[in-house]
Amino acid sequence: MSTLAPRLLLALPALLVAAQIVAPACAFADTVRQVPSSQAGETLLSYAPVVRKAEPAVVNVYASRTEPRPQSPFFDDPIFRRFFGDGGRPGGPTARSLGSGVLVDSSGLVVTNFHVVQGMTNVKVALSDKREFDAAIILRDQRTDLAVLKLRGGDGFPVMELGDSDVLEVGDLVLAIGNPFAVGQTVTQGIISALARTQVGITDYGFFIQTDAAINPGNSGGALVDMRGKLIGINSAIYSQTGSSIGIGFAIPVNMVKSVIAAAKRGRHSVRRPWLGASLQIVSHEIADSLGLERPAGALVADISAGGPAAEAGLRRGDLITAIDGQAVEDPEALGYRLATKPLGGTATFAFLRDGKPSSTTIRLVPAPEIPPRDPIRLTGDSPFSGMTVVNVSPAVSEELSIRGASEGVAVSDIQEGSKAAMVNFQKGDVILAINDDPVRSTRELEMAARIPHDVWKLTIRRGGETITTMIGG
Repeated sequence: MSTLAPRLLLALPALLVAAQIVAPACAFADTVRQVPSSQAGETLLSYAPVVRKAEPAVVNVYASRTEPRPQSPFFDDPIFRRFFGDGGRPGGPTARSLGSGVLVDSSGLVVTNFHVVQGMTNVKVALSDKREFDAAIILRDQRTDLAVLKLRGGDGFPVMELGDSDVLEVGDLVLAIGNPFAVGQTVTQGIISALARTQVGITDYGFFIQTDAAINPGNSGGALVDMRGKLIGINSAIYSQTGSSIGIGFAIPVNMVKSVIAAAKRGRHSVRRPWLGASLQIVSHEIADSLGLERPAGALVADISAGGPAAEAGLRRGDLITAIDGQAVEDPEALGYRLATKPLGGTATFAFLRDGKPSSTTIRLVPAPEIPPRDPIRLTGDSPFSGMTVVNVSPAVSEELSIRGASEGVAVSDIQEGSKAAMVNFQKGDVILAINDDPVRSTRELEMAARIPHDVWKLTIRRGGETITTMIGG
C-alpha cells in the first residue's frame, strides 16, 4: 500500500462502450424466488430492499464553468463588431465536473464533495427518476471536502435517512451508490475494511471509513449506506495508481456530514467548529516509551494558546489527551474529528494523562476568535506577491488554514493561477512575517511594502510550522 499514491475521486466524464450480454428470458422462467418474511432475511438473498430505500435520494451532479477568453483589441472597434459580431467574446472553453450527491432534506438540500463543485459556477442535479434541476451552491467546506447544494424549484424530494457512523464495525456490509464514469446510477457492494483512517492527507479532518465497495471517478459525493438503507458516509477518495478502484476507498463519516448539514440549514455559508486553543503532536514509539505507555496512542499537547479553551480548562504542555466524552483518541487527527463533530455552545470532557496519572477536565465548546479582523486584500502590481489574497493571522484564520506556530503576521488565503505569486511558489497557508527584515504585522502593511520596488526581496515566511528565509530577485 505504501507504494500507492492517494488520488481524489475527480469527477471526470468518461466515454465508455459497455458490452451487454443478454441471456434468454426463458432460461429463468421456471426459477422460483423465495420471499423471506423480513427485510433482514431478504438481504441474505438480495440487496434490492436496501437499494429501493436508498437509491431515490442519490443524485447525479453536473457542474461547469466558462473559462475567460483572451480579449482582442478588435472587439473594442464598433466597425469590427458590426461585420463580425461578438464572436463568442464573453465565453471561452468550458470546464466540467461530474459527481454524485445525496438528498438530505425534502426541501432539496444535497450533500456532495467540495472537489466536485470547486471553482464551478453552474450546477445541475439529476434525480434517479430523470428529473433535472438547477442548483445553487449554498455552503462550501474545503476542510472536510463537503459542499451543500439547494435545488431550485420543486419540493417533497426523497430523503436518505442519516445513520450513526460511531456504531459501525469493521466487517459490516455496505453499499456504495453513485454515477461512476458517467454510466448512470450504479450500486456496488462491499464491507467496511477499516475505521478511523487518519493521516490519509485528503482533508483536515482525517477520520475516514475505508471500504472495498468499488468506488470510481464520478462516485465522488455519492452515498455509502448500511444494510438498513441509512447514510453512513459520503464517498470521497480512493487509493489508486490508475484512477480506477482497486478496493481501497474512503468515505467521510456521516457524523461529520451532520455538522455541515446543520450549518446549511441555519443559513450559514461556512461551518464554525469548536476551538481547542492548543497545538498537538503525534505520539511516536520513542515518546510512548518515555511516557511508559504500552503503545503509541493519544494526542500530546505541544503548545497552549493563552486565553484559549484548553488553557482555561487547565491543560498544560506535555499532557496526553486520551479521550473526548468517553471516545478514545488515537492521534491528533482523531481528536480534531471528535471535536469538530461537537456542537458549539456546550462542553466536552477531556480525559488525559499528566505525569503518568489519569485526570480529566471540562472544555467549553466555543469558536476560534477572529482577532484581529482578517481584512482580506488581493495584491496586484509587479511584486512577488501579485495575485495572492492575504488576511491577518488570528486564531480563526489559523484554524481555517491549518497554520501552526504563528500568532501574528499575514497569511496567504488564496493564490491566482498563473500569477507571479504562483510562479514564486507561494502556498496557501504561508504566513509572511517580514520583508527585508522589516516585520509585516497586517495586510495593509504588506500592501504598502509590496508597492516599493526592490532589486532583491528578502522574505521571512512560516510554512508547515517552520520559519524560512529566502531571497527573490526584483
